[in-house]
Amino acid sequence: MSFEEEMDEELRSHIELRADDLERTGLPRAEAERRARLEFGARERVKEEIREAAGTHFTEVLIQDARFSLRILRKSPGFTLVAVATLALAIGANAVVFGVLNALILKPLDVPRAESLYAIQDAKSSLPGQTYPDYEELRDRNRSFEAIAGFNILEAALDAGDAPARTWLLDTTSNYFDALGIQPYLGRFFHASDEHGPGSAPYIVLSYTFWQNHFAADPKVVGRVVRMNKQPVTIIGVAPKEFHGTILFFFPDFFAPMVQAEPRSNFTDHRTHWVFMTLGHLKPGVTPAQAIADLNSVGAYLEKTYPQFDENMKYSLARPGLYGDFMGRPAKAFLSGLMLLSGLILLAACANLGSLFAARAADRSREVALRLALGASRTRILRQLLTEAVLVALAGGAAGLFGSLALLRVLGTWQPVPRFPLHMPVSPDAKVYLIALGLAIVSGILFGLVPVRQVLRTDPYQIVKSGQAGVPGRRIMLRDLLLAIQIAICAVLMTSSFVAVRGLERSLHANFGFDPEGAMLMDVDLEMAGYGADAVPDMQKRILDAVKAIPGVSAVGMSSMAPLVNGSWADSPVFTDQTTDLRDSNAVADAVFYQVSPDYFQAAGTRMLAGRDFNGHDDKTAPRVAVVNGVFARKLFGTVEQALGAEYKMPDGARIQVVGVVEDGRHKNLVSDPQLAMFFPLAQTPVSAGLVVRSSRDPQQLADAMRAALRRVAPAVPSYIQSWNQAMALPLFPSRAAAAALIVLGIMGAMLALTGIFGMAAYSVSRRLKEIGIRLALGARKAQVLNTALGRAFKLLALGSIAGLALGIIASQVLAYVFYRAEPRDPLVLGGVVCVMLLLGLLATWIPAQRALSVDPLQLLREE
Repeated sequence: MSFEEEMDEELRSHIELRADDLERTGLPRAEAERRARLEFGARERVKEEIREAAGTHFTEVLIQDARFSLRILRKSPGFTLVAVATLALAIGANAVVFGVLNALILKPLDVPRAESLYAIQDAKSSLPGQTYPDYEELRDRNRSFEAIAGFNILEAALDAGDAPARTWLLDTTSNYFDALGIQPYLGRFFHASDEHGPGSAPYIVLSYTFWQNHFAADPKVVGRVVRMNKQPVTIIGVAPKEFHGTILFFFPDFFAPMVQAEPRSNFTDHRTHWVFMTLGHLKPGVTPAQAIADLNSVGAYLEKTYPQFDENMKYSLARPGLYGDFMGRPAKAFLSGLMLLSGLILLAACANLGSLFAARAADRSREVALRLALGASRTRILRQLLTEAVLVALAGGAAGLFGSLALLRVLGTWQPVPRFPLHMPVSPDAKVYLIALGLAIVSGILFGLVPVRQVLRTDPYQIVKSGQAGVPGRRIMLRDLLLAIQIAICAVLMTSSFVAVRGLERSLHANFGFDPEGAMLMDVDLEMAGYGADAVPDMQKRILDAVKAIPGVSAVGMSSMAPLVNGSWADSPVFTDQTTDLRDSNAVADAVFYQVSPDYFQAAGTRMLAGRDFNGHDDKTAPRVAVVNGVFARKLFGTVEQALGAEYKMPDGARIQVVGVVEDGRHKNLVSDPQLAMFFPLAQTPVSAGLVVRSSRDPQQLADAMRAALRRVAPAVPSYIQSWNQAMALPLFPSRAAAAALIVLGIMGAMLALTGIFGMAAYSVSRRLKEIGIRLALGARKAQVLNTALGRAFKLLALGSIAGLALGIIASQVLAYVFYRAEPRDPLVLGGVVCVMLLLGLLATWIPAQRALSVDPLQLLREE
């Protein structure tokens, strides 16, 4: 006999024994059995108590609750769909943000012993790179690292036998792979033993993806000779599939030894040649603090040995994947902020669903009362309601996870800046699944517990007698508090979104110090085509003349770099003319510098404030001159006028005479103040340079004409042509990405607030229909009716909006680090948020208001 059968038999025997006793007192048998059943009470409640005491029914009850919840949810498809969709949006947003956070911050680099791998960075600037001579000293003198390696990011022309192609490589020290402990997928890696001075290691190692895409995964590629910048190199191996270097978002095509890929003069340059990043594994038992102290002792040695180059050499350690703390800290702050905002979205969703579940529990009060009257325990009812909430949450979590995985896969293939091999390394793992599951369960519990008080205080006798739970009074209810919180969260998100949009708009229309409209950039790297230093100036002149001859071109200039393009810039300390000790600590300031040709300023659209442009006489035989910007002139000489003809010094002691002053501009980034800048004649300091071409022609037609002109004079030179606006994609990427993310979160917050206000307004009208009918029958005006039905919703909208706007202004202060002149107190921002919140309120209450005004008092009272 089963447990349930034994329990039924036992209860039946108790009732029969009591009936026997009553029958002996003279009662008829039927009456005795009826009275025995009444005295015994609700059998189902007793059976539940027995099951709980026995501890044998948990799974059965859980299955029963789940089945009953599914039946209830199927009967309310509209409610179920809204609840699931709401949670899917909120949990999906959290899963996407966490997936990116996990990929960039939480997940270690895919290298052996990643926990002990650190980048060495300057303690003051947080830049994880050193000059090559300093790198050698750190590598040889430290006692804390197993090995220290370094790398740069370079572009090169790779010719595999068909035609030269522009490629990206990690230009590494020869011990790079050994220091990381990486094993090749195919062939071998280069090692420190392969290095015997500049040009001594003519090898390259292909990345797995490049090998697949450009060499058709041919295993016979090992040993093949190709040309890198016209120099023969041998492919000696293929890197493993999962390894693409030590910068998470940069996917190089191949790896090459630094001694082979760079000019030999770079390895003795104490000032300008930098190793992009230095990194290594700490020795077992060495703590980061001990390693920093060891590195600082090497820094003290460098200060004494090279006082003219190295000062205040203090180091710190950081994880290498996001270029140390230089990019790591802003990325962590931004993603943490996004995670917080997406968490607010989920909290708003829980508040929304909590209000809906509370209203639903009130509507089901008669059902709850009947179940209590029939003997169900309040605990069982609460458990069933919580099961219903968790089922909704799990369905929403599953839908949100499915959508987030699809979006993360799209992000994984997205290339935000077409010229560079930049990708988001998102590959959802078990952490993303667990986070989604955890959020679903926690969310279900949170909004499922909202009706607890209602159920605990339910009086089944009063409800069964009156037929309803009562009309809402004037006191503040839990649903009111939840709605106010939801509206405040929406206002915070809307404020952040408006600040982001205004900041992005200012960034796009800021005074850059140049005019990107109508300007094309043509990157021509003569070194890739094998031109030596002596041949570069003549070829540059020929290219300039060929492009100038294109019909419709109004100005052409050359520059070593284009301001703001690709985020690249170079700077140098500058000194007053009276300074004799040219150590960096005695510098007046650091200034960005460029080498430019005559007519560059006209081509760039940069206004000349005073003085002259460069001309053909500013060559190696002439005194060294420069054109500086206004902030440089004021910093060093007081005024623009005083700067003309004045001199200053460079770190090598050379005197530079100022012959012109141009307008201020932005060179490093968009969010900081205008930086000091100086421009040198390209003829005095020849370097590889690109073209700036100004024209009113169609960009595509102009680009085709520029390629044809280049082919006529230098057919072997690879080029890359884009508009200046397109080239600014990288410096604008943080602002655009942040604005897009905040706009999406703002829209989601608005949708949740809209449904929340609508739900409360509709519920309020439905609960007050009788009262509204009586008021209309007594002659109440429409305004009074609307105030009765919707006044509370609008009060909560106003209070929540004010609180959210205040919090949003505070939270939006951090956006100043991402957006140019991001101002939360901007009247357009404040006005926009107020208008949007008011519009949301009007939209959400439109249908309930129409229902309240269309009530027919006679019909309603007749039904009563």
